[in-house]
Amino acid sequence: MPTIGVAVAIPEPWASELQDYRKGVGDHTAAMIPTHITLVPPTEIDDVHLADVEKHLEEVAAETTGFCVHLRGTGTFRPVSPVVFVTLVEGISRCEQLAKALRRGPLEVELQYPYHPHVTIAHHLEDDLLDQAFTELAGFECEFDVERFHLYVHDDRDGWRPTRDFPLQAAQGR
Repeated sequence: MPTIGVAVAIPEPWASELQDYRKGVGDHTAAMIPTHITLVPPTEIDDVHLADVEKHLEEVAAETTGFCVHLRGTGTFRPVSPVVFVTLVEGISRCEQLAKALRRGPLEVELQYPYHPHVTIAHHLEDDLLDQAFTELAGFECEFDVERFHLYVHDDRDGWRPTRDFPLQAAQGR
């Protein structure tokens, strides 16, 4: 049974910058995880339901307009979870609305934690490395338009790979 996820991909040059930072601070899982904002967390889907999932994603994309995301500064989920992330200062509510719309029907999943859009930069590292990431990327900032989201499938050898993108309503036909 494949494991899928749905996310907004961070565009270049910031995707590589953040992924390279994550690898450089010692988070070796970064090589297997494209830089992203999660919308639907890892979810096992029976192959026979994949077409229904893709149809659902198409429908949500067709009903959603594009929006701006502004990333700035760092945050953490510690002590609840050993994660340091880049924060969204614009686009939070639009990500929340999109994630809620996606997590219905064939993708209705129960979340382990309340949904909080973010871009992970350090995960499951020693506290000093998490502190380092929190401090070193505190000045990070970028803005970009979200015009699509992606369906990712997990492969044990290659990690998370985008398999299809779903243009948002305002981005269709460009």
